[in-house]
Amino acid sequence: MHISVKMLERANAFNHLLAFVLCLCSLQGKGQAKEPYLPLHGGEFKQKSVRNSPDPIINYQWKSPGADDSLQIYTLFPRQITPGPSNAFQIADSNITVSGTGDLQFDFGQVNAGWIEFDSEDLNGDVQVSISEYNEPAILNAGAQHPVKTLKPLRYGNTYRLELNQQLYEGVRFAWLHVKTFSKPWKLTNFRLVCQIKPVNYLGSFSCNDTLLNRIWYTGAYTVKLNLLQDYLGAILMERSDRHSWTGDAYPSQAASLAAFGNFDFVKKNIAFTAPQDNGIAAYSMYWVLGLVDYFRYTGDTELLKAYLDNAARRLDAAYAHFDQLPDLAFMGWDERLGAGFERPNLPESQRAYRWLCINAWSKFAECLSVIGNKALSDKYRRYAEAKKKQLSGEQLSGYGVHALAEVFNAGNDSTAAAMQLALKWFKDRNARLSYSPFNQYFILQGMGKAGYQEEALTTVRDQWGGQLMYGGTTFFEVFRPSWNTALAPNSAPVNNQCGYTSLTHPWGAGVTRWLSDEILGVRPLSPGFKTFSIIPFLNKSLTWVKGDVPTPSGVISASFNSKTGDCEVHIPTGTTATKVGLPKNGRSVKKVTVNSSPVKIAGEDAQYAYLLDLSPGDYRIRIHYGKPTPGVTDTDKSKLEYALTALAADSTSGPDRQSRLGKDGRFLAGRSMSENILEKPAYIDSLRIDRAVNQTWKTTSAFVTQDPKPTLQTFTLDIFQSDPRPYDLTLYFVDPDRKQRRSAIEVFDAHTLELLSPVQVIDHYQNGKYLRLKVDRSVRVRINHVRGPNAALAGIFFD
Repeated sequence: MHISVKMLERANAFNHLLAFVLCLCSLQGKGQAKEPYLPLHGGEFKQKSVRNSPDPIINYQWKSPGADDSLQIYTLFPRQITPGPSNAFQIADSNITVSGTGDLQFDFGQVNAGWIEFDSEDLNGDVQVSISEYNEPAILNAGAQHPVKTLKPLRYGNTYRLELNQQLYEGVRFAWLHVKTFSKPWKLTNFRLVCQIKPVNYLGSFSCNDTLLNRIWYTGAYTVKLNLLQDYLGAILMERSDRHSWTGDAYPSQAASLAAFGNFDFVKKNIAFTAPQDNGIAAYSMYWVLGLVDYFRYTGDTELLKAYLDNAARRLDAAYAHFDQLPDLAFMGWDERLGAGFERPNLPESQRAYRWLCINAWSKFAECLSVIGNKALSDKYRRYAEAKKKQLSGEQLSGYGVHALAEVFNAGNDSTAAAMQLALKWFKDRNARLSYSPFNQYFILQGMGKAGYQEEALTTVRDQWGGQLMYGGTTFFEVFRPSWNTALAPNSAPVNNQCGYTSLTHPWGAGVTRWLSDEILGVRPLSPGFKTFSIIPFLNKSLTWVKGDVPTPSGVISASFNSKTGDCEVHIPTGTTATKVGLPKNGRSVKKVTVNSSPVKIAGEDAQYAYLLDLSPGDYRIRIHYGKPTPGVTDTDKSKLEYALTALAADSTSGPDRQSRLGKDGRFLAGRSMSENILEKPAYIDSLRIDRAVNQTWKTTSAFVTQDPKPTLQTFTLDIFQSDPRPYDLTLYFVDPDRKQRRSAIEVFDAHTLELLSPVQVIDHYQNGKYLRLKVDRSVRVRINHVRGPNAALAGIFFD
């Protein structure tokens, strides 16, 4: 039974927003719990509708929001209420009568930063409340104030509030009321989510004929907006003990924030907040410098750049000093090929990516120093970059993977034949160019754009971020694989892994918002503060029009291009110059161009664009008069998301002879301790190693298990190195002896290249044991991940 409560329609139409405001106003003063912030104020709701945004208050505009503004709050009501059992609850709009024990699930429609409250004058019995970003009550790692996101609400007069941490807010899309005991009927009203928000307006925008890309842009913006805290940009919404500012995470988060909101003062404040730290991660120090560079190029704030010259110089000099003999990198990304987070961070791929990241930071910082007239320091870092580029000669690129290669292009080393040959290998491979982390995926997108692989980059945007929306996401995740959409139910508990318990609202995944503004709308600064800029949109056979706004210190740059009709518009703010505007041909020739109804001579053209140069401030209505189609300009990305290993099968066939029929070549079984494990190694297997697992024993069964709830120990790996390349069957045997409803996910990688070989497999309902069989033809790494239950439990493996 589903009951819809239409207190706020997702469409954000004006009449529904008015109803929302009335509901909000009617609640003020009635709740008896003291709220930490004042209700929305200093602005008003506008009638303008944005269909593709998950933000429930995207139409609220503050008159003059600033970085020092306090957080504000607003109230949301559930869009859907699901009782279980239905006869235990009578629901009439916001009034609920409890007539027995049971549970109510509340769906607020999107993830929010908030806390649950409700009112009751006669509540009796034992009642608990749960919250989650997904459709099961959340459980997180040890270290959080309340790792289990279920608790008895605190009473304030007739108001009850769920308080899970000192900051109150958590990531909440779903909530539950659990009625544990019952003696007589009682009523509750206004079960609500009180949401906190930092005052900020959407000065940027993006739209095109691909609705998915529009949703991605606005979802990235909303993800960042939820993490704009009082004094800094936060890391995640769910409190799991690491909810502080991460210096490197802030780089793509700030980039998206600049493009979506133009909140220059807040980004400036966050740069200052993160300046004293690098989180003990070498790459994060470089990302801080690049964040400073990005802010300077976006705003032209010379004062801030000069204020942090010494800070940036210390970081860049330290990178030069340890370039040849690298320190412990600590972290480059959650992707297996980058060392799986904190597990093995010093792999060659991570070291290569880091070295080119340093070259990128030296080069871009040198450019900024040149602009402000600091020639001596600019020359120093330019020499650093040139010397190390030469040291990392083209011949050495042969072993690079997709992450390191992307950093090669990001550092401007995009003209070598070796780099372009590797780009053909990696950027054309739809599976290989996907990173496990949307954070690292942003840097891959940048590299693909610089290498001329925009078509393939757009496919990756749809796979990575579009896949998260398909999963049910209304914010972007910490990690994601597209195969989750076939292995897991929409909005269900995600795979937990190297990052620990996966966050479904992580602003480091929002870099795609900035990339779409930069690369598809095509608005980029050519000098600091957009005093000069270019507009070169990317359109293709299927992407035929794009329009949007980009905020700058001089005002908003607006642009729209339609390659079907030829109609284009550009607004250039006072004090700026559009040095170069590319009019997309999109597979056709250009006969003539008119600007504000008058014919103009184009300044030049190539296969993709006709160009207008040096447009002064003002509004331009441009009409492209197209001629005949030109050959060879079509969508070129024909890649498929394919896997090397597809012969995987799970079954729960039991019986006393099942295991006796398996393992004719060998087996590896868990003992009561690691020293008691049983290994019968086949002749074709060189070695077998298990890492990060511990042994757990029940009455008659032992298993290798993940180390929940310890942070970042929600996974373990099994490395199997093969001497003979003959194919064989590998069977994994999962157990749930205490029937704790374990649910686990399995990933398979090439043990040498660490490339993903198969789609994610989920094993659940294995209280009677379950087997997963794989046809293997190489050395592999099998990663066992926790999803739900106390841990993931693997009793053993069999070779046949």
